[in-house]
Amino acid sequence: MSNCFICKKHAGELQTSGVRIYEDEYVFVGHIDSDGKPNYLGHIMIDLKRHVPTLAELNPEEAKAFGMIMARVSKALKETEEAEHIYSLVSGNSVPHLHMHLVARYPHTPEQYWGPFAVYDSPNARMGDNTEVINVCNRIKNFLEMNPYG
Repeated sequence: MSNCFICKKHAGELQTSGVRIYEDEYVFVGHIDSDGKPNYLGHIMIDLKRHVPTLAELNPEEAKAFGMIMARVSKALKETEEAEHIYSLVSGNSVPHLHMHLVARYPHTPEQYWGPFAVYDSPNARMGDNTEVINVCNRIKNFLEMNPYG
């Protein structure tokens, strides 16, 4: 798809924040990009490599890969970033290419800021520049490499 943001990202036509965390034949995992603004550290994107709009179009191999990496990255966020909760969300409203948001919620986040995007507004939100995003990506990547089965 020539005008799909996610397809362009996978083809190397767009530069995004951080570094690749994980990739296999079915999925690509990286950090969300905030277009040059500070990023909420620990907002991870899992993209299906094949261009389909929703979970309903996954084939069995893709579904297994998608579910496994979702669980593994969630565990990595808890272990490496000390997240107390991981939100997951598939919307597809703005980009019709299947991708899942995994958003870490950190200890001491006031309850009124609980939610996958409300955490951004928390007074203690962990925001950072691209160097800090790269550090988060590398910690998660290393965790996945050291713990290949979970």
